Amino acid sequence: MSETLARLFRQTISYDSPSAILTKEDGKYVPISSQELLRRVCRLQFALLGMGLERGSPCALLSENRWEWAVSDFAMMTAGIVSVPIYPTLPAEQIQYLLEHAEARVILLSSAEQLEKIVKIRPNLPLLERVVVFDADAVPDVSSDADERVHSLDDLIGGEALTDEERERFEAAVSAVEPSDLASIIYTSGTTGVPKGVMLSHGNFATNVRDAPIDVGEQDVALSFLPLSHVAERIADYIYFDSGATVAYAESLETVPQNMQEVRPTVAVGVPRFFEKVHARVMAAMEQAPALRRKLFEWAVSVGKEAAPAKLAGKPVGGLSGLKLALADKLVLQKLRGRLGGRMRLFVSGAAPLARHLAEFFYAVGLPICEAYGLTETSPVVSANTLDRLKFGTVGPVIPNVEVKIAEDGEILVRGPNVMQGYYKMEAQTAEVMSGDWFHTGDIGNLDDEGYLSITDRKKDLLKTSGGKYIAPAPIENRLKMSPFIAAAVVIADQRNFPGALIVPDFEKLRGWAQAEGLAFTDDAALAREPKAQERIMEEVEALCADLARYEQVKKIAVLEREFTIDGGEITPTMKVRRRAVESLYKEQIESMYA
Repeated sequence: MSETLARLFRQTISYDSPSAILTKEDGKYVPISSQELLRRVCRLQFALLGMGLERGSPCALLSENRWEWAVSDFAMMTAGIVSVPIYPTLPAEQIQYLLEHAEARVILLSSAEQLEKIVKIRPNLPLLERVVVFDADAVPDVSSDADERVHSLDDLIGGEALTDEERERFEAAVSAVEPSDLASIIYTSGTTGVPKGVMLSHGNFATNVRDAPIDVGEQDVALSFLPLSHVAERIADYIYFDSGATVAYAESLETVPQNMQEVRPTVAVGVPRFFEKVHARVMAAMEQAPALRRKLFEWAVSVGKEAAPAKLAGKPVGGLSGLKLALADKLVLQKLRGRLGGRMRLFVSGAAPLARHLAEFFYAVGLPICEAYGLTETSPVVSANTLDRLKFGTVGPVIPNVEVKIAEDGEILVRGPNVMQGYYKMEAQTAEVMSGDWFHTGDIGNLDDEGYLSITDRKKDLLKTSGGKYIAPAPIENRLKMSPFIAAAVVIADQRNFPGALIVPDFEKLRGWAQAEGLAFTDDAALAREPKAQERIMEEVEALCADLARYEQVKKIAVLEREFTIDGGEITPTMKVRRRAVESLYKEQIESMYA
């Protein structure tokens, strides 16, 4: 096993694959071989070192998922340069803060859109010396001819083959990188305040690649679509490369369904919102289907759920149950899986809690989701379900070489080789979360008798009613999202005498219902204000909360007029809700619930 990411790249090249990467060009996916990947990484590494970067120097990376991201990352990793990934969805002002804080002298970026952001803030960044742009045609569009500090990636990597002397120089750089060397500064998404730069070493990453139980091999094709600037997709891609799998990059989040049809992947990492959307599309399609087809679908899913206990226990599904499952698979489930390419054998879900009903549904239709748990500060994987050790409602057993203990207040503490070096230039904040070798995750959870970890909520998110009752909002919010009418929910209860909820409707579903009811509305905002629509959603809320304790039941709702967005400030680039920002933005609606 490679103990640095530099040596992991050496392992990747050793497979000598004709299709280490698949990338979309001129409307179709084309391969990039291991040897061509090596050539491009070497050329870019030499160029970065020629710009004055050296081992330990920070270098920013602002791009969507694409082959250039991997080449840039590996060029830095193999030279000991510290990568600073930045979400491409961030506005210029937030990017400026990260570049200033990281003291980056060079930035690699994808497109004219990203270059425009840098041009806007560059006068405020005296340390920023060089800009490398992936899209060659974007360089003259935005920069002046006199600005020699803006480079095209194509010009840097060229097309020349590597000489023996260059290969030796590259190998020497790879061998010089140590496990303790800082590999990356990853800024947290800032759900609780100012972003913090998590310092992860080569050893942090490499041990997580070794210990995270994602079962992939040379025969697998992985679709990479979560942002690589987030540690979950990044570690997944490292695992793919280390195992010799082919990595295909989705064009965008919007094109994932199409790209799945084109690539026909066998493995992918998603977030709960992705699975919620897939499930919602399937259920919406079934509602529009003829009655017989709809009943057949419901029967097939029920057969899959009946077979689940035996399959989870590793037992064959035989007899009448086996015959029913085979028939259900042939008539319905196989076609459903075909929508995702037809070869998918493993999904991994992370970044936020996955609702149990979603895990059960996907497993029933033959698309198992292995939920995992981790944080940026833990490189990230702490625990994970696997295909042969899968328990719904948990985030799986703790991975090898990592320890977990539950504090007296229920907080999850983690110790192991995956725990970060600290927060960059934030010693006080580092001290707040570290007790010796133990990292305080801020998550509340428990370990069951079989060693499976479950997450209850965020410690800081626990809400205390005016009656003194503590409420964990996440389980209630996940429950509410089981309604086809509800896309997102934020529970409000802190210092209030009862729980309320801000509701983002599934506008597509709500529009269909309203039209069937003969309601007149001009747009989604008007529909959200429609009393009958609000009553319909409240009926869903009451039904879903009926079996909760009385103090946990949502008594009132405020239906919001638009979806949460990154630009609106309600969610992070990884689709996590910024609870404090939401409470501030929708203060008026909240107060109206308690008037």
